Amino acid sequence: MASEPSTAPAPPAAARNGGAILATEELTKHFGGIFAVDRASLSVREGSITALIGPNGAGKTTFFNVVTGFYRPDGGAATFQGRPILGRPPHRIAQLGMVRTFQITKALARMPVIDNMLLAAPDQPGEHLLGLLLRPGASRRREREIRDRAMELLAVFNLERLADEYAGTLSGGQRKLLELARALMTRPRLLLLDEPMAGINPTLGRRLLDHMQRLRAEEGVTFLFIEHDMEVVMNHSDRVIVMAEGRVIADGTPDEVRADQSVIDAYLGSGTVRDAESEASPVAGGGPRDS
Repeated sequence: MASEPSTAPAPPAAARNGGAILATEELTKHFGGIFAVDRASLSVREGSITALIGPNGAGKTTFFNVVTGFYRPDGGAATFQGRPILGRPPHRIAQLGMVRTFQITKALARMPVIDNMLLAAPDQPGEHLLGLLLRPGASRRREREIRDRAMELLAVFNLERLADEYAGTLSGGQRKLLELARALMTRPRLLLLDEPMAGINPTLGRRLLDHMQRLRAEEGVTFLFIEHDMEVVMNHSDRVIVMAEGRVIADGTPDEVRADQSVIDAYLGSGTVRDAESEASPVAGGGPRDS
């Protein structure tokens, strides 16, 4: 049966021209004798929506942890917008414009949802005491702008009615959406999403995907996301990178990856990527997703 073509809109000119916003060369991370990331070299084109896929234990989340500063690498190099980033702490990398979400959400459970959002905003008036004293009107305007943006993002993910509730009372799917909304408060240039669709109902999942496309088109945000749902990967990304046993084994368009025999062998054994599109998350069950 012929496969359906990708429905993702064409990437902007920056992505088509091959400009890399994130690039790694021979990136390595091992735990004892186990190489979780094994000389991984890849690039993420600016303006793209790129999927990072692979079987459980392929090293995808470890790769995220290394390039965002949560793990120290054991070798290799990585740059973001041309700047070396390995060795920088996570908050410094986030300040450069590369922000990530987690498989297990990190919401501040004992704070209201709206306060979780406000904390993520850059250029808070309270960060500059002198500005508060000398320009109180400008500070109040900035506070209103931050709150308005927070409520707009909460509305995108149907969370605005929960703005005053404690984050710890949200469901798992709602906390994942809150984490994504909070990441967007930072106005990132590159957003790394670790299984954004997991635990989210299909209606909100479609809203999330639509918002990704809108942010890419309107604000130039680049996305790199880990996902096990092959329908999402093949129909909503313009590029797919495949990892297996810590290594990058394929990199191309969804159609190119779909037909790559090395991907078929490593990712799905005797099956095909096309088979995965007609099944529910073939590798999603049981145990941790990645290492």
